[in-house]
Amino acid sequence: MNVKDFSYELPQELIAQDPLKDRSGSRLLVLGRESGSLEHTGFREIPAYLRPGDCLVLNNTRVIPARLFGEKEGTQAKIELLLLKRREHDIWETLVKPGKKAKPGTRISFGGGLLTGEILDVVEDGNRLIQFHYEGIFEELLDRLGQMPLPPYITHQLQDKNRYQTVYAKYDGSAAAPTAGLHFTPQLLQEIREMGISIAEVTLHVGLGTFRPVKVEHVTDHHMHSEYYEVSTEAAEVINQTKAQGGRVICVGTTSCRTIESAASEEGTVCAGSGWTDIFIYPGYRFRVLDGLVTNFHLPESTLLMLVSALAGREHVMAAYEEAVRERYRFFSFGDAMLVV
Repeated sequence: MNVKDFSYELPQELIAQDPLKDRSGSRLLVLGRESGSLEHTGFREIPAYLRPGDCLVLNNTRVIPARLFGEKEGTQAKIELLLLKRREHDIWETLVKPGKKAKPGTRISFGGGLLTGEILDVVEDGNRLIQFHYEGIFEELLDRLGQMPLPPYITHQLQDKNRYQTVYAKYDGSAAAPTAGLHFTPQLLQEIREMGISIAEVTLHVGLGTFRPVKVEHVTDHHMHSEYYEVSTEAAEVINQTKAQGGRVICVGTTSCRTIESAASEEGTVCAGSGWTDIFIYPGYRFRVLDGLVTNFHLPESTLLMLVSALAGREHVMAAYEEAVRERYRFFSFGDAMLVV
């Protein structure tokens, strides 16, 4: 299977640069996973496609303001840092630009010295391990000094940090938002609960690998990045009970999907627990738990597009994307949504 099989033409102007004022005001393209049927509607109408007894799975990770701008001590050279994952205590794996100015031993100052860091080592993919030094609470300093790590295709400044968070975000740890969830409002979630639909919350801290392009020719040669996940006993019970009673498990976002598929046994039972997953889902994959997916429109040749294609078939998904381009849907993180059922 060639990576080029997941390519499509996207006019630059269809890349959404700003979130809508109303989270649930986006459009929704409904794709029948078996038939390939397409239906155009609005995201507020998503309850019409859900049934009592179904279960929605949400990723309750919270994006941290992980982009920091500092100066190299001694030369005052500008350095940009992106926090990827906490290794231990105050040691983080980071992406540093420009990397040539960040050799082991380099010290960087942020916010006029409120926060300092020392490069300890260069690790996989050229990432840097950095140890931070500060007084007070790290998260409070980060909230004060850091910026939201918007994807590289978004060039506009985000006016409100909360618009790159879901309304149900709880646990700090992501370098990117689980963007399919950005469309939900508290009112819409309440309406869904009142229909008799269960909601299970899991956690997967989204890493920068989400945005990394696939650089190999053949899909099976791609190596996925790893991300930390947690599935509570309560969430596992809700999902397993839904399956046992004949309901559908519909994940909000590819991260929720990757979480429950990673936590599932061969027989399809979701097990509570935590760990790191580098699961790579592409056509040919047999889903153990997932029945449907709420998702955004993804980059050409991306692992996310391959995951959606594994669920609904490459031909159906690529045809749906061509239709979305024709109909001028808004694409990527702040764009419109798709429901695959």
